Amino acid sequence: MAEYRLMVAPNGARRGRGDHPELPVTPQQTAAAAAACYAAGAQALHLHVRDDAGRHSLDAGRYREALDAVRESAPGMAVQITTESAGVYDTSAQFACLEALRPAAASVSVREMARDTSIATRAYALCAEAGTQVQHILYGPDCIAQLRVWYQDGTVPGAMRDAIFVLGMYSPPVLAHPDGLAAFRDAAADLRLNWTACAFGRHEHACLLAAIAAGGDARIGFENNIETPEGGLLADNAASVAAFVQAARDAGHRLKEC
Repeated sequence: MAEYRLMVAPNGARRGRGDHPELPVTPQQTAAAAAACYAAGAQALHLHVRDDAGRHSLDAGRYREALDAVRESAPGMAVQITTESAGVYDTSAQFACLEALRPAAASVSVREMARDTSIATRAYALCAEAGTQVQHILYGPDCIAQLRVWYQDGTVPGAMRDAIFVLGMYSPPVLAHPDGLAAFRDAAADLRLNWTACAFGRHEHACLLAAIAAGGDARIGFENNIETPEGGLLADNAASVAAFVQAARDAGHRLKEC
């Protein structure tokens, strides 16, 4: 039996209502999804916001509106913003988002921060000063190698040991499989990371169960997968959370107390 933490990523940066009618886009839709997922067992929310056209945004004002809505709908739920560029933003804009919000928690891509190491140094220092819980987004062994260098040269404070292993890809589409976890674990074995896994595609639940069994935590949601294992559409984010919590329980695992 393993204990695990569960985060939900209900929308991401790329999918829209055309991909799934229950994918949240507005702050109100996101807040409603957060409340339903919290009731189903998700303990934390990975938050993306959109502009008026439904496109990915790092606008601090839009984040504040969404954060307020989620706090009202699910007051006990932890919230992590993302600084993901999604091919739209440069490192200056990512830093500006962190500086304006000084959030409790944020996901930060090592690969994206490496585009400008001077800004990366400032971003990690800002997060340390603000008390932001940084989760390093790691897409593969190359990202892990970069993170190792940054621990060694002090770019990333040694206390920032939270990371997420991203299995598979959205574009070009690469379906995640549980056996893909081994490459991450082997590459990061010496870094003492507190790691979570997310997984693209319909094998999401199988990948996350493997992650829990290996000592990690799980992030689930429509950012990474909108399908059942058989290839049909999931009803909504909360249904996926509930099904996963039950599957984990059936496998002998249980949610950690927060």
